[in-house]
Amino acid sequence: MIKTLIFDFGDVFINLDKQGAMQNALNLFQLETFAADMIATNEQYEIGKISTTEFLEFYSKKFPYLKNNTIIEAWNYIIKDFPIHRLEFIKNLAAQNKYQLILLSNTNHMHIAFIKENVSFFEEFKSYFDVFYLSQELNLRKPNKTIFEYLLNENNLLPSECLFIDDTKENTDTAEAMGFYAWNIDETIEDVITLFETKKELF
Repeated sequence: MIKTLIFDFGDVFINLDKQGAMQNALNLFQLETFAADMIATNEQYEIGKISTTEFLEFYSKKFPYLKNNTIIEAWNYIIKDFPIHRLEFIKNLAAQNKYQLILLSNTNHMHIAFIKENVSFFEEFKSYFDVFYLSQELNLRKPNKTIFEYLLNENNLLPSECLFIDDTKENTDTAEAMGFYAWNIDETIEDVITLFETKKELF
């Protein structure tokens, strides 16, 4: 029996343009692929191991022809719109008080700051969750098992009573291997508001 619903944020609630952002950054940096040190820096920033200042310093030293504002714009390029019907979905779900609601997102300080500035209902959205976990605050990230273990231990959860919804297959694969139910949502053709129809066998 499902008692806890665990949601990703990007491409589950807020729309992202991952491919567009990647191509925009490659064009900006005049690269064909991201270098290993760039990937490592991005991941360190995502788990809060380096500050925004340190993150920007890394990129400004590596690409001295770019100003900080240009780097910030490229970093936030990925973030698109937040459809209001998804806010209504989580609002109604919270009102039912039937499930524990948890958000578990790989994100970072700049993205959250940008979202707070551009999504007027972000604080309202956040308020509908019992727990709201962001990777930069936990110093952990998906798909590593440690973040799921942390979530289970902190909330006294059994994986067999949890449904985890995420658009990244690596993340749902880890969750399923640990005993969670999972929905690897395809954001191009699916919408989280259809949860109870799509996964009706669990409810």
